Amino acid sequence: MIQPTPAQLLTAETGGIVTRARAIALGLFAAIAVTLMLATPASAADGQVSGRLVNAGQPLSGVELSITQEGVAPRTTASDADGRWEFVVPSGVWALTLDEATLPDGVSLREGTPSTRSVTIKDGLPAVANFFFGVGSTGQGSDLDRAAQLGAEGLRFGLIIALAAIGLSLIFGTTGLTNFAHGEIVTAGALTAWFLNVLVGLQLILAGILSVILVGLFGAALDKGLWGPLRRRGTGLIAAMIVSIGLAILLRYFYLYLFGGATRPFNDYSGLAGIQIGPVSLTSVDYASMVIAVVVLALVIFALLRTRLGKATRAVSDNPALAAASGIDVERVITSVWIAGSACAGLAGVLLAISQQVSFQLGFQILLLVFAAVVMGGLGTAYGALVGSLIVGMLIQLSTLVIPPELKNLGALAVLIIVLLIRPNGILGRRERVG
Repeated sequence: MIQPTPAQLLTAETGGIVTRARAIALGLFAAIAVTLMLATPASAADGQVSGRLVNAGQPLSGVELSITQEGVAPRTTASDADGRWEFVVPSGVWALTLDEATLPDGVSLREGTPSTRSVTIKDGLPAVANFFFGVGSTGQGSDLDRAAQLGAEGLRFGLIIALAAIGLSLIFGTTGLTNFAHGEIVTAGALTAWFLNVLVGLQLILAGILSVILVGLFGAALDKGLWGPLRRRGTGLIAAMIVSIGLAILLRYFYLYLFGGATRPFNDYSGLAGIQIGPVSLTSVDYASMVIAVVVLALVIFALLRTRLGKATRAVSDNPALAAASGIDVERVITSVWIAGSACAGLAGVLLAISQQVSFQLGFQILLLVFAAVVMGGLGTAYGALVGSLIVGMLIQLSTLVIPPELKNLGALAVLIIVLLIRPNGILGRRERVG
């Protein structure tokens, strides 16, 4: 009888470990898929038109709106305590009208803003319609007050962007992967929390915690089932980036198939009244979201600076080959980064969905801003991603003081170009020696 050599035994054992790891990864991916598939998708023919009525930072409640098209009776609704309103209508061209007679005293539409506008719903995809108002006579509309309100909103948005950006930056730093599917990981957090909150009936806090855990495991499954095998085969970074684009498209339309094109709220914490602190008015959930984001970001930075895993992560980011030669398990570190980065992205999705509601393209809509924050701060640096995110968030909101809100993203992208012209490596990026 021929006895296997030690090398053959080691190969067989290693192959068994890899097989089990892939089986676990596929199992976790299937668990996420089955969880989302249990949600009843909305009709693909219907789409949602929604918006929020705000004047000088103050939500406008009780304002009546109607929507109609030729041969169809008008549908009416009124904005809630947070100024939000929505219609769910079939695909087509609709006329949306705001009843100016129901506006609060001293508030009127901004000059040049019509009270009736055309809205197109195509293939059941959601649409957003905004109405812009002049400054009211309540004394809350000075430029300084508006700047304070927009600054607070920008800080909240920047912290949420930072949660998504810090994971993207760590993954790039340890693997070199430019992951265009990161936005879909953000969406997975929102969709999973919505399923657990609305369909299962869990309270949103518990649903959010479970969602973050599941999305973290989902990230590990993606690494074990897809990115790990590609790394071992020596797939180039350009090819891997193209794979991530394909994965993003696949996941996005998978979400559309399961969830539908409508935008939907959570069961909890909707329509809350704002809490006034000086000129700033935010809801209690907005303040809580900011605190949660700050705590999580602080924990991530502390872990990077003070824990063994954090030091190992920084070593792998600096030089994977040298880290491996020093005895660091590089694959274990990369898997840990995928878990932590995906969990942070999932949390960003939950917090963003609380204020913007849940849709199948929630993460895709902020992906460009996340990349802008990472590049502006410095590719591969967690601290740079944090700084870049705060700059992006603040600029997006504050820019509406001087430019129309529809163009607010352009200000952040213009600053990104200026920063890269001055510092090509980003604000906190390091120069690399070539050769």
